[in-house]
Amino acid sequence: MKLITAVVKPFTLSDVRDALAAADIKGMTVTEVQGFGQQQGHTEVYRGAEFTTEFVPKVKIEVVISDDKLQAAVNAITSAAHTGKTGDGKIWVTNVEHVIRVRTGEQDNEAL
Repeated sequence: MKLITAVVKPFTLSDVRDALAAADIKGMTVTEVQGFGQQQGHTEVYRGAEFTTEFVPKVKIEVVISDDKLQAAVNAITSAAHTGKTGDGKIWVTNVEHVIRVRTGEQDNEAL
């Protein structure tokens, strides 16, 4: 099993959700986060005053999947979140050793 963590632009969230659903991948956790990468923050104008923000709003998406769905999930997220501009985000994959569905006690792939 794998944990896919993706940090993407907030306005791409619904497209990512739809792309994962189309790939028959169910369930995700979404968290509003802030950060910066290569763009090092950005400048905004508020009520006529210009100011620099050090952190850019993003969303973090976490999906636990079986190994056989990994490439489909990564492709779905990548294609849905891609704008071609700086700040599109990052995806990383980590191994998951054990999963338990609290309600039923199901474990590992059955718990997904």
